[in-house]
Amino acid sequence: MNGEIYFSNNYRDLCQRSGTGAGFQFEFSCYRCQDTWRSPFEAYTGERAASWLRKGTDLAWGLLGSSGSGVTSAADGLAGAGWGQARDQAFDRAINNAQGHFNRCARCTNQVCGRCWNAAQGLCLHCAPDTAAEAMAAQQRGLNDMAAQRAYAAGQQAGQAFDPSRPRQLVCPQCRTETRGAAYCSECGYQLAQSTQCGSCSTVVPDGAAFCPGCGTRR
Repeated sequence: MNGEIYFSNNYRDLCQRSGTGAGFQFEFSCYRCQDTWRSPFEAYTGERAASWLRKGTDLAWGLLGSSGSGVTSAADGLAGAGWGQARDQAFDRAINNAQGHFNRCARCTNQVCGRCWNAAQGLCLHCAPDTAAEAMAAQQRGLNDMAAQRAYAAGQQAGQAFDPSRPRQLVCPQCRTETRGAAYCSECGYQLAQSTQCGSCSTVVPDGAAFCPGCGTRR
């Protein structure tokens, strides 16, 4: 395997080490859009031979009523010894093949697919966005910003009718229902935001009291 790894953080190892389906395959992804490309599957002949040898040995020794563990262990050892080098070589071939499907950005050094590549600039679309797409996006942002500004101005105009000095209670003191600033509770009908002082004697009237505790005047 060569010393330089071009896809160090955007690939997935799909290799299978054991069984008759043993082999090497790698999945590479575009750094920008995450679309993937898989290398062609390469069978690991050493493990496949060992797997078939294990099956044949187990069948033969089974008919004889004995165990062929020594033969299968030797086959496993040979297959395992060659796995690492075979996997590295397959990965090297997969990287060389993947370089034909991806482009390396000269600015951010990320590997991107053809759809995320600005060939005219030699950069990825993250570093050199498409001009027409950027213009349309800017136009939409301008439209949204102006709509937001006009909506804000309309809200300011409607707010002129709002009296911020009027007393409000957001929770009914009798039943604890949320009132959203209404004059009466929607659950129990209690009159909200009543004056805390009696209109006759100026005595403080507790929340929920129907009559003044000082003079008996109905609240």
